[in-house]
Amino acid sequence: MNNIKNIFSIKDLENLSGIKAHTIRIWEKRYNVLEPMRTETNIRTYDLSNLQKLLNITLLHNHGYKISKISQLPPERIPQLANEIISEKSVKHHAISAFKMAMMNFDHSAFFTTYNNLLSEKSFREVFYDVFIPLIQELGFLWQTDTISPAHEHFITYLIKQKLLTNTEKIQTKPPVKNDRVFVLYLPMNEIHELGLMYLNYEILSLGYKTIYLGESVPIDSLKDLKKYFDNITYICYTTVEPDKEEINDYIQKLNEEILEESSNLWFIGRMIENIDPKRLSHKNTTFTSIKELVEYID
Repeated sequence: MNNIKNIFSIKDLENLSGIKAHTIRIWEKRYNVLEPMRTETNIRTYDLSNLQKLLNITLLHNHGYKISKISQLPPERIPQLANEIISEKSVKHHAISAFKMAMMNFDHSAFFTTYNNLLSEKSFREVFYDVFIPLIQELGFLWQTDTISPAHEHFITYLIKQKLLTNTEKIQTKPPVKNDRVFVLYLPMNEIHELGLMYLNYEILSLGYKTIYLGESVPIDSLKDLKKYFDNITYICYTTVEPDKEEINDYIQKLNEEILEESSNLWFIGRMIENIDPKRLSHKNTTFTSIKELVEYID
């Protein structure tokens, strides 16, 4: 089975570009900006070149170009013009579109070119906050709507992880300068959404603390073991889909009973925290709605 998706419905184009299907149809009918193919049952389909063109048109349109003017441009002028107008304001939008195209084409070199261009203007932290976080959020939506396959998501996620590991390694070569506490970062059992936790690890290391990164699907017994080796532990649990809303409050209670000591704390971050009953939290528990909020709290 071939996972490479290179034929798209108009709904896929809407999801990937942010332009409503109704508007795409008008642009197509009135201005001939796209050249759809037709199935045997006369349903419009679009190839990768149509998607690329629409993403460039969207960029121009967002910068004040009227669709009537764009439609009169020679086809090769549209990508040139899109590149010319990439200012500081639109770097984010353009980079996200470029990463999406790299993903759709399973193209490593396009990913690295876009990433290196971003790094020439932004710090790694800015790239992650301004581009990778919105891109990751969008991937969730694209995956849920079946616009991209799991293969696409794994491909782009792995490349982002590579960049995270490279930048984290640079900091880890220096010893920690703050020794008042140790941060243990982990995902609960059956939780595999690791990117947010990896970035959090990078940020806490940047602040000069020692971290123990345990990664995905960690059983409570493994957390207990760390008490033998360290005092003043702050455990950080990143929960995106597990434990589910039916189980999360019991899970917190179990953690509080089994791993917390006088000198330790337990923090929670991730989508599932909205299901936590505040009454079940102890004075040693803190919840955070974003990585930024958690990092500022430490700092």
